[in-house]
Amino acid sequence: MLVSLKEMLKDAKMNKYAIPAFDISNYEMLTAVLETLEEEKSPALLMGLGVDLQGKNMNYLTSMVKAISEHFTIPICFHLDHATDFEFIKRAVDSGFSSVMYDGSILPFEENAKNTAKVVEFAHLKGISVEAELGHVGNASVGSISETGSDTDPDESLTIPSEVVKFIEKTNVDALAVAIGTAHGVYQKTPELRIDRLKEITAVCDIPLVLHGGSGTPINQLKSAIKNGITKINIYSDVLFALNQGLKNTLNGMSNPSTWPYIVYENAIKGMKEVVREKVRSFGSNNRV
Repeated sequence: MLVSLKEMLKDAKMNKYAIPAFDISNYEMLTAVLETLEEEKSPALLMGLGVDLQGKNMNYLTSMVKAISEHFTIPICFHLDHATDFEFIKRAVDSGFSSVMYDGSILPFEENAKNTAKVVEFAHLKGISVEAELGHVGNASVGSISETGSDTDPDESLTIPSEVVKFIEKTNVDALAVAIGTAHGVYQKTPELRIDRLKEITAVCDIPLVLHGGSGTPINQLKSAIKNGITKINIYSDVLFALNQGLKNTLNGMSNPSTWPYIVYENAIKGMKEVVREKVRSFGSNNRV
């Protein structure tokens, strides 16, 4: 049985550690993440992205996660990442997600709060927790056709502490993603987290805080963010790099195109597990189950 994000982050907030949240796009990513988390006795925070959930793919992926979760002893949350459409969120809840994120971060404050409150009202009736974003975490260098731009000054879209209080009052959201200097994708230059801004937010906020764009952010900065209130850190690009680099190395050295998939994926899975293990131990979520 899947658990909610609210339930999982409550312990992280109380005991001052963070749970790495991993986007998973296929079976190999899913099993690499879960097997490592089981070994490390860490809660499992899995996420699904819209690009992987189009059409029947949503039902395929949620069915796979629910079925495979029965073979693990660790608590597992399956969280919808960066959804912007209410009908899409409803589909995700109906298909079996145990948590959702509504991302209205590019909208004006009042519109973001209004839409978030609508999602929260619907989701809470179903026992589903909701994450929202205030401030905006943009893109560093994203390798897709639809997102090729870059945000040059993340300071322009940092979360404003005074707005945090109003946003929580208006929405009753369960977790809040904040913008303190990170970006999605592969960094073009090393980020500098605004821990001073995070401290200001933590001082006025009593719900779990989330940091997006964890891949590529220096570990000392992430540990400082955890110390100052971050309870969930999203990771995707680092795992993708391990997956694709492992496949590339294997395929480039392969003379037989008919080689079995378990051999083709062997190095990729090993690499992904190393990334997952490093994040879990660095964020302090190991030995929490």
